Amino acid sequence: MKLAIITGVSKGLGESVATLFLESGIHVLGISRSKNDRLEKIAHKNNVKFHHYSCDVSKLDELEDTIEKLKVDIESYSPSLIYLINNAAVIDPINQASLLDNQAIIDHFQINTIAPIVLMNQLLSYSTNANRTFIGVNITSGAADRAIYGWSAYCSSKASINMYTKTVALEQETLKTGHKIIAFNPGIMDTSMQQTIRSSSKESFKEVEKFKGYKETNQLRDTNSVGGVLIDILNDEASIENGKIYHIHEYF
Repeated sequence: MKLAIITGVSKGLGESVATLFLESGIHVLGISRSKNDRLEKIAHKNNVKFHHYSCDVSKLDELEDTIEKLKVDIESYSPSLIYLINNAAVIDPINQASLLDNQAIIDHFQINTIAPIVLMNQLLSYSTNANRTFIGVNITSGAADRAIYGWSAYCSSKASINMYTKTVALEQETLKTGHKIIAFNPGIMDTSMQQTIRSSSKESFKEVEKFKGYKETNQLRDTNSVGGVLIDILNDEASIENGKIYHIHEYF
C-alpha cells in the first residue's frame, strides 16, 4: 500500500497533486494552514482516506509537532511506499536585497528551505528505520538557476533546495537504501503566487510586465495538467533518476 504526504494542499499544485493521488487510490496526509473540504469529499468518493494537519510551516515548533503526529499515523497505514511532496512555498519578499526586512527573510527561508529539509530528513530517517521505501519530491523553480531582480530570497531558497536534493540523493545511493529524492520544476502556473508576482511594483521587480504578459497571453499552465506530469513520473518508479531535477518543459 502507498501513502502520500503533501505540504501546501489547500490550493494550487498541492491540491491538484493530492486530488490525483486520491483518485488513483492512494491515501493522502495533507499539511497546510487551511483545511481543504474538497479533498475530503474526493477521498470519500474514491474509498481512500485524506487526513489534514493544520500547520504553519514557518514555525519550527508546529512543524516538529506535526512530524511526530505523522509518524504515529503512518504506522496505522503500514505503507510499503511513502511519497513526500514538499510543495509549500512563498515568493515574498520581493524587492532589491538591501531593502528586505530581516524577519521577512527569516520567514521565507523557514518556509522554502528549512521546513522541506527538516520534513524530508525526518521522514527519510523514519522510512529507513521502519523498512519502508521512500520517494521524496521537492518542488523547485527555474529561479534556482538564474538571477532575477527582486527575487534574491526566492532564487536563493530554490537553489538551496536543488543542491539539497542532489546531495541527499547521492547519500541514499551511496548507502544503498533504495530511497529516491528528486526535484520537480513545474514552470509557470496559474496560481495565487503568480497573482502576487503580478501585483509587484516595477521598482521592486523589474520583470513584472513580462509576468503580466504570461497571464494575458494564456501562458500559465493549469495545475492539474502539471500535477499529472508529476504523477506520471512517480508512477514509473523504476525510471526515476535519483537526484534529478525534472523540468515540466521536458513533457510539454
